[in-house]
Amino acid sequence: MVRPRVGIVGAGSITSLHVPFWQRLGWQVSVYALEGAPALADRYGIQVEPTLDGLLASADVVDVCSSSASHASLATLAVRRGLPVVCEKPMALSFKESLDLAAEARRRGVRVLPAHVVRFFGQYEAVHRAVRGGALGDLAVLRFVRGGARPDGAWFLDEAQSGGIVFDLMVHDLDQARWLAGEVRSVHAVQNPPSADGQVPPEVVAHATLVHDGGAISQVQSFWGSPGFTFGPSFDVAGSAGRLVSSPDHEVTVFEDLPGIEAEQSYLPPETAEESPYFSQLEEFSRALLQDDPCRVAALDGVMAVGLAEAARTSIQTGEPVDFLPWREQIADAL
Repeated sequence: MVRPRVGIVGAGSITSLHVPFWQRLGWQVSVYALEGAPALADRYGIQVEPTLDGLLASADVVDVCSSSASHASLATLAVRRGLPVVCEKPMALSFKESLDLAAEARRRGVRVLPAHVVRFFGQYEAVHRAVRGGALGDLAVLRFVRGGARPDGAWFLDEAQSGGIVFDLMVHDLDQARWLAGEVRSVHAVQNPPSADGQVPPEVVAHATLVHDGGAISQVQSFWGSPGFTFGPSFDVAGSAGRLVSSPDHEVTVFEDLPGIEAEQSYLPPETAEESPYFSQLEEFSRALLQDDPCRVAALDGVMAVGLAEAARTSIQTGEPVDFLPWREQIADAL
């Protein structure tokens, strides 16, 4: 049996979190990149494709791991070839691009899987399972914090290339808020210090408040600090029946405050070391692509995350809350 081939575009740091897991899953891997492809190929024993056209011609699936500004255009090229796509987040740097990509994929019957890897981390799986099982009752307030040392590459501070802290970092928790509490009605966001001439300050914090259809409120904070700052994501999800908290300060991954839940019904992740979420993500994607299995993330989720990020950026720029319902109407019309 011929093993399927995944063609990866890009040879940056995120690619090294994809290549070994595709190999572990039995896929052949080839790579095309403007820089770094030979070194990546030597490290993992994979094939270098000298041209993008050659990569698209030889692949069964395309994995877009390039810089953020190129995600939508590269994914669209693959979709127009009839190739399923795994696309690193954010799916695009504009709502229109993400919506156009998803609509093109739908027209052609091609699957696009945005790599929202946080959905595959054990503590986030645990809280999602608890929410869906009704263990927290009616959700009230959700708080998410994510941050650490600012990225090394100067391009991350260029909003035209990375989307800035909102598209590069906050997008993870905007997706989590919607995954847990459902669709969003309004977004209000601030950033301090503000960006100037399209450049994000090297030390910066952004905060967004989301109001959901069900009445829950999500507060999302993202920050980049000075070099050496420890990365530490956390959440605190509270509802009418209890709360779940995950913080680097806790000795366990998730702290439960669920009075109505027996010990054997615990929502804590297993005490043993969890599988890499990057492997879990690609394992689920592989099953989805080869066996047409369901997947916890779809093109719609990528579009919604980009839309929420763009709404947050609009709110930052205008200083006003953004009504997200018109954005949802555009998505409903297109998809």
